Amino acid sequence: MTDTPAKKGIILLVDDDKFLLDMYGMKFSQGGYTVEACMSANEALGILRGGFLPDVLLFDLTMPELDGFTFLKALSDEHLATNSIKIALTNQSDESEKAKALEMGASRYIVKASMIPSEVVNTVGEELAKHHA
Repeated sequence: MTDTPAKKGIILLVDDDKFLLDMYGMKFSQGGYTVEACMSANEALGILRGGFLPDVLLFDLTMPELDGFTFLKALSDEHLATNSIKIALTNQSDESEKAKALEMGASRYIVKASMIPSEVVNTVGEELAKHHA
């Protein structure tokens, strides 16, 4: 028996806001997660196409070049990260945006302003627990 702690999961963070990426990256790392951060959906698609398999994709909906909806569509079209939990983390509190994200494969929709970062980490933990149950 080894006493190395089991990692909680691998998180792929996708947000064009460097400050938020760093902050969430730090929070998840402190929470025992392995974190990969991408500044764009294109960058994230690149590493996913390369075979990277995160447990959770946490992505912003509003990004230049490729938004979160286009990102979800590309994941679906290319059968990337099919077993990953997809969680939209956004400033959009619009119900139609939420419905669209959920329809396109997101399992949760988190409005950044409604949760502090540690709550976001806890919510991701809950989704992982449900997924593994």
